[in-house]
Amino acid sequence: MAFGKAPKDPFGTAVGSLVERATFGSLQTEEWGQFMHICDLINATEEGPKDAVKALKKKLSKNCNHKEIRLTLSLLEMCMENCGPRFQSLVVKKDFCKDKLVKLLNPRFNLPIDMQEKILTFIMVWARGFQGMVDVSEVKEVYIELLKKGVEFPSSDTSSGGSKISALPCAKLSPSCASPAKRSFLPLPTGPTLLLTPEQIGKLYSELDMAKMNVRVMSSILKENVPGSENPDDMNLLQKLYKTCRMMQERIMELLVTVENEDVIVELIQVNEDLNNVLLGHERFSRNRVRFLENQRIQREREEMAYLHTLKIKPGLIHQFTQSWIQQLLQKLISPFGDSFKPSASEPNKSAGWTDCAIKWSITSSGLDSCLRKQLKIGFEVD
Repeated sequence: MAFGKAPKDPFGTAVGSLVERATFGSLQTEEWGQFMHICDLINATEEGPKDAVKALKKKLSKNCNHKEIRLTLSLLEMCMENCGPRFQSLVVKKDFCKDKLVKLLNPRFNLPIDMQEKILTFIMVWARGFQGMVDVSEVKEVYIELLKKGVEFPSSDTSSGGSKISALPCAKLSPSCASPAKRSFLPLPTGPTLLLTPEQIGKLYSELDMAKMNVRVMSSILKENVPGSENPDDMNLLQKLYKTCRMMQERIMELLVTVENEDVIVELIQVNEDLNNVLLGHERFSRNRVRFLENQRIQREREEMAYLHTLKIKPGLIHQFTQSWIQQLLQKLISPFGDSFKPSASEPNKSAGWTDCAIKWSITSSGLDSCLRKQLKIGFEVD
């Protein structure tokens, strides 16, 4: 008789066994060194992210041991901060963030307020996105569902899109999510809900169409411009669109909390997703642009240093002059006149900033170093 293969024990893997040991309820506090070792193993192995998430799921499933849950949440937080998109993309799926984390908010688990707020903060911050290419659409849906159920999330001082979680004020849930003993600390949200009229819906859809157009224009600009060869007019327009889309996204998030019309909610979620994607694209473009400019600056400095070395000027003296001043000086001394250049004391070059330094000196290959010494008035030591 054939039997099906027994499911693999999540704690039976190398990462899983470490997760189990690091979250034992008998531990007095978090072992941060062990946590960091787990992060390193997750990043170093192909199956590390999957094995870790399976172990974390098992640890959180139907667990009423508050000490173990607290340790597991601390480990999860560290992993989200230190592990890459391969791990993060698994955690932000519904089968983890909703089926495991949000279920712990059920009154029967009777979690302390600080643990409830930590879970809510995870959901809220993850829904805003990550630096890498992580699809947060599922955790964003969980976030919106909680908002509509009356869950009031903690205020956050973390940067938009960041993954780091900080200690936040008390989480406030609706009575349906809170334990009866703590209901007085968890009031209902104060904002009223809205059932839009057909006229209001029409006006809102017009504004959403404008948001969609802005998204299309932003996407087009980002595709057509390459860092280092941008169109200035496009860049000015891009910054204006970025600010406008940010404001639109904030307004959409406010509407998602209050609007009751189902069709409108679906449209708001879709437009919000489009806005989020183009805003992330803008952030990536800005980072690449900064990186290009920095690389360009470094390359220019290297070329200038290499050229100055050909003149046998000691490197320790180069820093005494600005790059632009040195460029002007070298151009006056060498190009385009070469050996025939003879500066005249009666016609000083004011733009170069060395009026009093003009002398009658015939530039030849043998007299170049001597000329530099006289022109710079600094007594260069030459090799």
